[in-house]
Amino acid sequence: MIPVTVIGMGLSPRDLTAEHLRRIEGADVLVGGKRHLAFFPDAGTERKEIARDIPEVIAFIQARMDRKKVVVLASGDPLFYGIGSAILNAFGTDRVRILPNITALSAAFAQIGMPWSDARLISLHGRRDDDTLLDALVGHHKIGLLTDPVHTPAWLAGFMIARGFTDFEMCVAETLGADDETAAWVPLEDAAGKTFRSPNVVILHRTPPQRPGSTPPLHPGMPEAAFVHERGLITKPEVRAVTLSKLRLSRPDLVLWDLGAGSGSVSVEAGLFIRTGRIVAVERDPRRIAHIRANRDRFGISRMEIAHLSLPEGLEHLPAPDRVFIGGGGKDLPGIIAAAALRLRPGGVMVVNTVLLQNIDAALTAFAGLGFETEVVQVQISAGKKMPWGDRLAPHNPVWILTGSAPEATSP
Repeated sequence: MIPVTVIGMGLSPRDLTAEHLRRIEGADVLVGGKRHLAFFPDAGTERKEIARDIPEVIAFIQARMDRKKVVVLASGDPLFYGIGSAILNAFGTDRVRILPNITALSAAFAQIGMPWSDARLISLHGRRDDDTLLDALVGHHKIGLLTDPVHTPAWLAGFMIARGFTDFEMCVAETLGADDETAAWVPLEDAAGKTFRSPNVVILHRTPPQRPGSTPPLHPGMPEAAFVHERGLITKPEVRAVTLSKLRLSRPDLVLWDLGAGSGSVSVEAGLFIRTGRIVAVERDPRRIAHIRANRDRFGISRMEIAHLSLPEGLEHLPAPDRVFIGGGGKDLPGIIAAAALRLRPGGVMVVNTVLLQNIDAALTAFAGLGFETEVVQVQISAGKKMPWGDRLAPHNPVWILTGSAPEATSP
């Protein structure tokens, strides 16, 4: 049995070690991309170019590996979004030897002098996964991305701008390993209209919020205009104030979940009371997450975290809450209540706001099934509105505020 050797080329042949070169020179069969094979015109008696048909390449190797020394040339590190993974899956670890090298992303981070142990690394090369990309933009301050001729830096910049992720700096590293390699920071607006040399990789770094000398004043029931929000999708000031009272934020060390946080206005105002605990704003819409982040940073709520989740999934990974606020929930409300209740600490409080008649019954039924003590309040607000010769009261939609209190823990 002759193991297949997969060699990472790094950025160029200059990154190959003596052991790499010895293996290449001793190969009976050399497999690699057209550019990589051109570096070794005399090595190997038989050659196979890697194109798009990876199963064909695997079959080619399998037909020769029992009697010939097969060496595969891979870009960067073979196991970092490379062909090494496919070869290992096909033949197993006993029949494959991987000789790694540096990746384009590690070289790019080194080029700009930025540590990357805390970076989220993603490949857009030959693939597109919007959910993975959005998760990274939401939850990470440092991201490294492999690109391709379709998913270019310009495409990425346009994707980010369209979804409100404008708080990142973008560095584009072009033709790394070549004599004319460059790595430069480019504003997102400029990158969206620019053509970059290939191959290239991108590094994104979230810029710290521009903090004024002091944060704006904050109090319960702030006006809607104080928050960044989308088309009125925000808890009304008066309803927000009542909601905060029902959450009973009596201790500074509480853990609060704000599920379906929208603009994050409830989480931000809860920061007035939770000074040493944790506030977790959970939202699935990336644009609204950008709004939550902007509101959090504007008011300097340091205890507030943001989680990009599609409820009720993912709650098991959050810190166990003392308080839970659900701002609606739609048709999934019973499932969200049940999932949250599994993590709610003894004696905890859950508050649901809804304008839907069906969800009043759904919430109360769920609370009763959990053995919660319940309270129901209906809030009907009318606000003054100017008329040509006076004022009138314009009614807002009535909101039901439903509170469920979990039993205290019982002694064994």
